[in-house]
Amino acid sequence: MTNPSPTDAQRIEKATQTRFGEATPAPADVAGADELRRMVEHSSHRKWTGQPIEPALLRLLFACALSAPSKSDLQQADIIHVADRAKIKAIADTIPDMQWINNAPVFLVFCGNNRRIRQIGEWRGKPFVNEHLDHFMNAAVDAGIVLATFIHAAEAAGLGTVPISAVRNHPRVTSDILGLPDAVFPVAGLCVGYPLERGYVTARLPLDVTVHTDRFNEDGLREKIDAYDQRRHALFPLRKQRHAQLYPDAPFNGWSEDKARHYSVPERADFGAFIREKKFSLK
Repeated sequence: MTNPSPTDAQRIEKATQTRFGEATPAPADVAGADELRRMVEHSSHRKWTGQPIEPALLRLLFACALSAPSKSDLQQADIIHVADRAKIKAIADTIPDMQWINNAPVFLVFCGNNRRIRQIGEWRGKPFVNEHLDHFMNAAVDAGIVLATFIHAAEAAGLGTVPISAVRNHPRVTSDILGLPDAVFPVAGLCVGYPLERGYVTARLPLDVTVHTDRFNEDGLREKIDAYDQRRHALFPLRKQRHAQLYPDAPFNGWSEDKARHYSVPERADFGAFIREKKFSLK
């Protein structure tokens, strides 16, 4: 087992300090310190160089992503490479505040696919009797795991990415553009390219808020979120207050104020109806 280089160890400590407000040093004998460092330094990118992504590399990244764990080996995740720039523009036009979608060298849409399992049942003469919420979740979670694995593989290859959950803002439009049949639904898009700028580590909630031992624990939660708001504001203050037309300016515009405003306005309220139209009962 090889020791992490001082550079990797130092960068892990620095990144976790910035990310969580508490340094989490790498153990001296940890393997794969370069991969761990890349993960804690993860950042999203919205600007890219003009360098194209080689088709062979993209194909390898698909293979890496689809090597991810799959619930009961059901393999209910698909990736659509949207290569037609007109289709990309049509999707981007439904998300006018994210025009970086148009500029990405590669745009992908990760989908949950429960259709294949239903088809296989018909071909093999077996009934499909799992028509309930869990089988929708299985497909959605599979797609999410594949998305995360693709991001990790892409970053290892020197690429930058940014997920686009907003492909679900107008799911019927996205579905029609991509020709998604019944029981196949979009989970998220992903912009991919060689990053133009170095990213930055975004501060996250401290680990003692989001990691629990034995039982869920909210002790001191409000105070911890208040402290997180201050720490994050000191690093990257929010530029504007969300939904300013609805609320007066808050004296302090921290993360929690922004997210409270965010979810005070309906978002994707028709997605459940769309999923039911896709032949999921969600019962």
